[in-house]
Amino acid sequence: MAKTVELIFDFGSPNAYLVAGLLPDIAARTGASIVYTPCLLGGIFKATNNLSPFQRFADVPAKLAYERLEMKRFIVRHTFTRFRLNPHFPVNTLVVMRGLIAAEKAGLGEPYRAAVLKAMWEDGEKMDDPDVVVRVLDAAGLDGQALVAATQDPAVKQALVANTEAAVARGVFGIPTFFVGSEMFFGKERLGQVEDMLAAT
Repeated sequence: MAKTVELIFDFGSPNAYLVAGLLPDIAARTGASIVYTPCLLGGIFKATNNLSPFQRFADVPAKLAYERLEMKRFIVRHTFTRFRLNPHFPVNTLVVMRGLIAAEKAGLGEPYRAAVLKAMWEDGEKMDDPDVVVRVLDAAGLDGQALVAATQDPAVKQALVANTEAAVARGVFGIPTFFVGSEMFFGKERLGQVEDMLAAT
């Protein structure tokens, strides 16, 4: 059976941007393929009574400051020179996540992911505005109007719900979460463990 690493994915997580930038090299080194599973982070949080670090540690300023420092160190170490926090953060990603489901159905998952990640975490676009999404996708050579229209397809909506519910049932409580087989890893700091397991598989 082919060796895979699965990433539970939502554009709204800055850490998802960071790991998506590193996973291809890990996959190449270990001979693995990557499976991106679109899920709604807000739905995961609601189902698991979880909060983002910025909310959870709002009353613990030293911890919040350390979270920011850790992210800065990670960005510097891996030379993510184009990354910047989205000025509209947190962004409601419902439209772009449904759009990813539609793009994958059309065989366009990879260029769609690249376009939206760049818009969200490099260009600072307001990606919960459908007009902005159309413009971003058109600029990437995709049919933005068609993809945004497809987000209203009941099958697309249900697929995102089903992915999110299935992820929660597997123990997912946040993003980025990885699966290598049945083994779950959470957080960008676990990428070394993910690579070790892939190499040993």
